Amino acid sequence: MINIKENEKLSILNHSCAHMLAQAVKRLYPNALFWVGPVIEEGFYYDIDLGDKVLTLDDLELISKEMKKIVKEDKLIKRLELSKEEALSKFQDDPYKIDLIENMDDSEIISAYTQGEFTDLCRGPHVNNTKLLKYFKLLKVSGAYYKGDSNNKVLQRIYGICFETEEDLNNHLNFLEEAKKRDHRKLGKELDLFMMSEYGPGFPFFLPKGMILRNILENYWYDEHTKEGYEFIKTPIMLNRELWEKSGHWENYRENMYTSSIDEKDFAIKPMNCPGGMLVYKNSLHSYKDLPIRCGELGQVHRHEASGALNGLFRVRTFTQDDAHIFMREDQIEDEIIRLINFIDRVYSVFGLSYDIELSTRPIDKYIGTIESWNKSEAILQNACHIAGHECKINPGDGAFYGPKLDFHIKDSLGRVWQCGTIQLDANLPERFDLTYIDSDGSKKRPIMLHRVIFGSIERFIGILIEHFAGAFPLWLSPVQINVIPVNNEYHLEYANKIKDLLKENNFRVELDDREEKLSYKMRESQTKKNPYTLIIGDKERDNNQVSYRKHGTNETITLSIDEFVTILKEEVDSKKLN
Repeated sequence: MINIKENEKLSILNHSCAHMLAQAVKRLYPNALFWVGPVIEEGFYYDIDLGDKVLTLDDLELISKEMKKIVKEDKLIKRLELSKEEALSKFQDDPYKIDLIENMDDSEIISAYTQGEFTDLCRGPHVNNTKLLKYFKLLKVSGAYYKGDSNNKVLQRIYGICFETEEDLNNHLNFLEEAKKRDHRKLGKELDLFMMSEYGPGFPFFLPKGMILRNILENYWYDEHTKEGYEFIKTPIMLNRELWEKSGHWENYRENMYTSSIDEKDFAIKPMNCPGGMLVYKNSLHSYKDLPIRCGELGQVHRHEASGALNGLFRVRTFTQDDAHIFMREDQIEDEIIRLINFIDRVYSVFGLSYDIELSTRPIDKYIGTIESWNKSEAILQNACHIAGHECKINPGDGAFYGPKLDFHIKDSLGRVWQCGTIQLDANLPERFDLTYIDSDGSKKRPIMLHRVIFGSIERFIGILIEHFAGAFPLWLSPVQINVIPVNNEYHLEYANKIKDLLKENNFRVELDDREEKLSYKMRESQTKKNPYTLIIGDKERDNNQVSYRKHGTNETITLSIDEFVTILKEEVDSKKLN
């Protein structure tokens, strides 16, 4: 998936198209007023005040037709440079533009761009004429608060995208259509995985089949971490205000925390697992021989997200982080990070997820520790990447205030990028919580600490997997692995039940569809439910102690003995084979 903002040519094209959108809107709705129309990763948008007019998809079609007229008019796009006084005069009838101009320095040269009768504020650059903007598409319209403030008026935000060629535009529109089919909110409902309720916005409910998927993922997580030498803990979901003051969350994250009062003392539901992990480390004395200590926790956290930002499982108000905190000596850092990168690589490969690594370095202003210690930590992270066989892109200045980090950006089957895994060096919490270990000379030393997640959060990772696999999970992950369908209940149900019981005895997840419906209907529904295997049980299968199966997404029916079928299933589950 292309990021429009990171492609200079497409960024210019899309920003120019945003102006053409505004010009078309102004022609159709002369009283329209305009706020901003920036380029975003997915194209562009423009926030517009249309008074009481609420745009529909039909209106977008009218606007698109007017934009196509402007393309054919071949309007030259010219840059203007204005003084602040001139700009205030030129845009005197648009309070939104006046607001932008008044926040500029008096000495600043203000640029605007003109095409035909339409002029708009903009730093640019733009394309030279409107005929270069012919391959565009308006995608949707939604509401957006002026300046993003819920106390302000709701403007109408029109989204669109523009490409250089018709082929590129069509490819992108096909991609959007495929992404729409894979929408985890839609598939989550169709496959009975999870639900949302107005009684708890942002608080997902996992349904029985969703819990099967979730438990499989969590059990896999525990198994793999056990192999890697992790120990596991569970920390309380609510802790005293004093702890959050010590960790710095009360001062820096208070507005995102849910709080309560117990015994006349302030408490907060944890937004992060880290402070509880610090208390577990401090619970006992540690020797240099004990390190590294790898401590894992599937910890549920709560964060107050704005209602407008909530999005299925991708943005929720409660989620389970697959946290781990690793405490180590300084001489162990590089080996531990290399081991961790290899571990993350192994986990992602199981799901068929490729990834890129990004190294976020010291912030320019707000950071703790010396520049020398930051440079050393950044070099260790970068070198560990190279030794593990990976390159890392530098993301300057985007580290946390307490240390640099490696971010893992996974790519799904559509090429979309998701930030999931993180390895974060932390010099802050060990200091705040006075964490120590006894060194070989008997002195107290401060351990080096790593925060890390692999899934990021269980909920979001499930959402990503739903879309990555389009709901057709590999056999080992699928909530229902086999659907057994007797051709005729009167003659085949007994044998179908025998097959179901035998498969269950072999620890497979099986459903039997014995409804009095046509075989073709039940087969289609089994495909819709994306069951990996559908068994058809008729005379031949019953009489020869066989099964006939059809794999999801194919029309081929294969007949073999039940023992052979069980062997195929076991091999596929044990190898965690991808579809």
